[in-house]
Amino acid sequence: MRIEPYEDSQLDTIKSFSLRAWSPVFDSIQKAMDIEVYRSFYPDGWHVSQLNAVESVCTTADIKVWVAIDSDSTLGFVAVKLHSESSMGEIYMIAVDPDYQRQGIGAALVEFALNWMKAAGMSVAMVETGGDPGHAPARCTYEKLGFGLLPIARYFKKL
Repeated sequence: MRIEPYEDSQLDTIKSFSLRAWSPVFDSIQKAMDIEVYRSFYPDGWHVSQLNAVESVCTTADIKVWVAIDSDSTLGFVAVKLHSESSMGEIYMIAVDPDYQRQGIGAALVEFALNWMKAAGMSVAMVETGGDPGHAPARCTYEKLGFGLLPIARYFKKL
């Protein structure tokens, strides 16, 4: 496996596997959240907003994106945003094709991103993820790579 800069021709593949990768996550979020609040966040369904988010991340100039490639197949991606004013690099979005999860691809993408952030002069790395059961594999990966948790409580109420 190798990690390379993202190319526009990979967008459809990334969108496709991202939806499959995030399906259990959004199922978990829906169960954890008040259904009316959930519907307010995703009035057209989570698929629409996530497809738009992936496309936006992959086409935004100040976000760097890399892909994991094996045998000319795109298996995962990571997007990084730098916050130079605070010397912080942020893993902004990451997904691995479910057919290739639990093989170290996500960890390799995170490690690649961390090394790139450090070379870019950042002194802190941050990644945000959910506390629901669907995000448990992501939390496990981040903790194994040395990230420390900042407990935050975020509450929502439908108006």
